Amino acid sequence: MSNSEKEQRPDLLETLQSRFERHPNRHAGLEWASVLARLEAHPEKLWSLEQMEVTGGEPDVVGHDSGTGEYIFYDCSSETPKARRSLCYDRKALDSRKENKPRNDALSFAVEIGIELLTETQYRELQQLGAFDSKTSSWLATPIEIRTLGGAIFGDYRYGTVFVYHNGADSYYAARGFRGSLRV
Repeated sequence: MSNSEKEQRPDLLETLQSRFERHPNRHAGLEWASVLARLEAHPEKLWSLEQMEVTGGEPDVVGHDSGTGEYIFYDCSSETPKARRSLCYDRKALDSRKENKPRNDALSFAVEIGIELLTETQYRELQQLGAFDSKTSSWLATPIEIRTLGGAIFGDYRYGTVFVYHNGADSYYAARGFRGSLRV
């Protein structure tokens, strides 16, 4: 671990703790001390949490898997993370574009930073914790049956309702990005 990585760790942990304390509704019954112990036991996950943070995701704990002991983090920024927008869905979609290619795709970007796209179920769970994506939208992990036909799904929150819809996987918009999850 480099010196700059060691210096970033306390700042990241302070940010995560502060966010955890400000939003107790996201993780009712969980305690920061237990989350911190798990993070310290799995320092390799801190890099991915840092990437979630620096790309605008504002990661926070949204659950605990009692079977594995893992804490589940989702991107909890009010809008889809700013540095993860204007992306088509996956590498196949990116490669199929002949003109005006975006700089990257959502699935590859998620892999690069060590997280997974939220599923539709996870996205709906997130929306129970607040109103997310009221001005933006987020690509969601797409069932293979839809992707095979050229599509991909995304979600947003409008008119007091969570909408999940489809688009061509090669499409991209300035207001569409992706939200991710990480198990620690």
